[in-house]
Amino acid sequence: MTLDDCYELGSIVKPHGLKGFVVATFDVDDLEPYRKLKSVLLELPTAPGKLTEYAVEKLQPQSGERALLKLKGIDRIEEAEPLRNAKLWRPLAELPDLADDQFYFHDVIGFLVVDEQLGELGTVETFYELPQQDVLSMRYKGQEVLIPVADELISHADEDARKLYVNLPEGLLDVYLTPASRERDEPDEFVAP
Repeated sequence: MTLDDCYELGSIVKPHGLKGFVVATFDVDDLEPYRKLKSVLLELPTAPGKLTEYAVEKLQPQSGERALLKLKGIDRIEEAEPLRNAKLWRPLAELPDLADDQFYFHDVIGFLVVDEQLGELGTVETFYELPQQDVLSMRYKGQEVLIPVADELISHADEDARKLYVNLPEGLLDVYLTPASRERDEPDEFVAP
């Protein structure tokens, strides 16, 4: 199995205790469906791109996106330490099902973005996961346009038509198409008083 066949589930932060447990962060909205996780694929920092499967003995949610994780065969702190900063992966085929109005980012790459007022705009190129908010990137009139991923802006995806419907706030596209005001308002030369 390769990284292209998987999605990144989270990462291991550090060992916890002496018996092989690790603290892991999970990039999911709800950890509950993962409590009965049978296995994970690890990408160790020392072997980028290489996945190794580990059976999960226990996954115990802590606070927020953190959980204690016990992997089979990792029974001492000395065995857990090399797992620090390892990425956790799962096969794409095992992604949990979503509600009808939800989608996974990778599913809509290449979809046509259609605004309720302006019509067809451009194609979804990628998503950026920023600390403040995830954003969708599309190309519009030769410019990259970033659209915040928010329920009030992105209405739904039509998988059959390969279209993503949005309701952009007035002026959002103008921000990307209008030259910076500094460039427009700068005097040609400095005149001393």
